[in-house]
Amino acid sequence: MSLSGPDPRLTRDHLEALFRKMAGRRIVVIGDAMLDIYLAGDAQRISPEAPVPVVTVHTRRYALGGAANVAANVAAIGAECRLVAVIGDDARGDSLRGELAQHRLADRHIVVAAARPTTSKTRVTARGQQVVRIDEEVDDPIDPRAENQLLGQLDAAMGDADAVLIEDYNKGTLTPAAIERAMTLAAKRGVPVVVDPKFKHFFEYRGATLFKPNRRELEQAMGATLDLAHPDALPTALEKLGVANLLLTLGAEGMVLVTTDRRITRIPTMAREVFDVSGAGDTVTAWVGTALAAGASVREGAQVANYAAGVEVGKSGVAIVSPAEVLAMHEAQHDQLGKLRRGGLL
Repeated sequence: MSLSGPDPRLTRDHLEALFRKMAGRRIVVIGDAMLDIYLAGDAQRISPEAPVPVVTVHTRRYALGGAANVAANVAAIGAECRLVAVIGDDARGDSLRGELAQHRLADRHIVVAAARPTTSKTRVTARGQQVVRIDEEVDDPIDPRAENQLLGQLDAAMGDADAVLIEDYNKGTLTPAAIERAMTLAAKRGVPVVVDPKFKHFFEYRGATLFKPNRRELEQAMGATLDLAHPDALPTALEKLGVANLLLTLGAEGMVLVTTDRRITRIPTMAREVFDVSGAGDTVTAWVGTALAAGASVREGAQVANYAAGVEVGKSGVAIVSPAEVLAMHEAQHDQLGKLRRGGLL
């Protein structure tokens, strides 16, 4: 396994040229869209009803989560993003549409399933500490009517797409038929497919360009603990999954990339300070997928996505990352390496 710091070929000029190409791409994101709700306040007393804090809420904030957060990051890159997802006919669905509009994302490919709630995660914090998270969702597969509408919207969105990003949170949007349609349409167009999987459909993405699980998800699917020091462990997983490339995310330890040529590259985290890891995986999916759509190599795309993730985890809650922030992270890392070299530490 080789250890990869910043790729010396990824100069500022190279990145700026790549980002210009990325901004001209058309990206389809399909998967489980969510609404993140943040309630922040103070807790100065314990409830007389139960031994829990009473939080007096001062601020309420909404953000896009899941596939919608991937779409928001694609839009922040400057690319055209088409989000294909399912929401409920409820107030949270209206709020999600409002957040899409704020991120310059159209909602024309959104399917409304009246019998389902809009998936939401409400985080309650007091004095900066999370007190509780409340999930409102139904994770059963969408009904046949919603599924047919979803397939129709996917057909329309994929007409001239440059890549498809599949964001699976096991919330019911990605039925086997939806997965098969997305993979088939991408193959016909010859465009990259990036998959952020969960356990339920783990082995249904054969032919994907890049498969991006975290370590726990991959170990659960493989039925065994992964020995990352063993040279055959990850290539074997690549073959079992039937995908071209594997990008294994390791949280604070960075990522491991396994490419078609069986080369394994360890990519250390670029984060200078980890404030909140929420949404970091969505950021990686958006950036690597849009980079591949623009013609970047898998290694280039993974490195650029690693810069973006390093920016994202330094922000509070689920957040988007701009090209300017990625360039700033790139420059900071190269400045740091320069200092180490001048000091004889490299």
